[in-house]
Amino acid sequence: MSADQAKHRVVIIGSGFGGLFSAKAFKGRDDVEVTLIAKTTHHLFQPLLYQVATGILSQGEIAPPTRDILHRQKNATVLLGEVNDIDAEAKTVKASVLNQEISVPYDSLIVAAGAGQSYFGNDHFAEFAPGMKSIDDALELRGRIFGAFEIAELTASRGEPVGDLLTFVVVGAGPTGVEMAGQIAELSRRVLKKDFTHIQSEKARVVLVDAAPQVLPPFGEKLGDKAEKALGKAGVEVILGAMVTHVDEFGIEMKFKDGKTQRIGSIAKIWAAGVSASELGKTLSEQTGAELDRAGRISVKPDLTLPDHPEIFVVGDMINLDHLPGVAQVAIQGGKHSAKTIKARLKGKPDPGDFKYFDKGSMATISRFNAVLSMGKFKLSGILAWFGWLVVHLAYMTGFRNRLTATLHWMMSFIGKDRSERTTTMQQIFAREALERVPGGMAALIDDPADVAAQVESRRKELEEHAAEESRLADSGSRGAS
Repeated sequence: MSADQAKHRVVIIGSGFGGLFSAKAFKGRDDVEVTLIAKTTHHLFQPLLYQVATGILSQGEIAPPTRDILHRQKNATVLLGEVNDIDAEAKTVKASVLNQEISVPYDSLIVAAGAGQSYFGNDHFAEFAPGMKSIDDALELRGRIFGAFEIAELTASRGEPVGDLLTFVVVGAGPTGVEMAGQIAELSRRVLKKDFTHIQSEKARVVLVDAAPQVLPPFGEKLGDKAEKALGKAGVEVILGAMVTHVDEFGIEMKFKDGKTQRIGSIAKIWAAGVSASELGKTLSEQTGAELDRAGRISVKPDLTLPDHPEIFVVGDMINLDHLPGVAQVAIQGGKHSAKTIKARLKGKPDPGDFKYFDKGSMATISRFNAVLSMGKFKLSGILAWFGWLVVHLAYMTGFRNRLTATLHWMMSFIGKDRSERTTTMQQIFAREALERVPGGMAALIDDPADVAAQVESRRKELEEHAAEESRLADSGSRGAS
């Protein structure tokens, strides 16, 4: 048996916080071979997606290449691919990207595939109200938000009423929704105020909608009330106790508990309500018998393993355990715990035992120099909470360069009025919809290698025949001239 074959093979699915921190935990271990498989080539700092969507940060600052992060870790291999099957008996993971397929064996498996947007059974809402779970989502929303102002300016320049073009609706009053609504209000009232000739951007209507009775439910009633008042002061209209029942190209419809309905006309809508665990949870449930909850999260044992499969760990947003929240710290700590357990087993030591989550608190920005912070019984709001938010997010950014550039952009955006990342294109806005209309998706746009080879050969023969004909005509012309 070779040295490589003797190594313990750890396969990690996902390059988010759980996947990345579990991979880094094996650094320097010569007896471990780590393979990280993810459907993107970057590690996404998801809490800052809204800042990409509103032009504060570039996508590169919150999504550095996974290979670059792990390039000094000699025992780590990074593979691009979307995992579509896990065989718990054969201990293999199968993934594909476009028309390429791979199968990777494992001795230990850490599944950290994260979560997607949930539309609570109304997935068709996504066509008109994109979520915010990926770089693609953020760039599309950037195009839609800034594009709404441009279309309104064009409409007003013709002397026509702007109507609902400057009405922005954010669905979901959790941290993501609050932060997005606050930044759109900041854009319209401060950043873009002097940029247009025919419209007054500060008159844009920003609406935050949620079926819950308060803003930021996990933060408690006191901070929720403060956040709601701060949003109102920033120019955000908050509508609570309203369930969204319909979304179309030109607006949304809501239903209140008393049965009353209301429609809000809007071109630019953002969905920030609810999450749905990765489809891999269903695969693992079928393989191991572990139960799934309504959100698709899989029930794990207290040590984060699956029933009768101590070699399979699940971490982060995918798990249903002790009502743990779907936040970065749960994924980070779960990834580290899983790696610690595997390393203990390799040394023949007892397992570390049950996973114990240490709650480091939650925070959300509302507007410039205003945030809320909740850490156990400690509650804080205002500028001190905002500076706390700033420090924590800088600390968890990957790489000195990203921290430096993010700090410079924050200074320009929050102290000044400049937002350097305002580039938008039609492709950003419509690429997702165009791809969804292609039968077979992106894979259908890739030609079969055999077909390409046949086309190349046919074209080669055609060119050879054309060249031979030109040579014959040239020789014929020469003989005639002589």
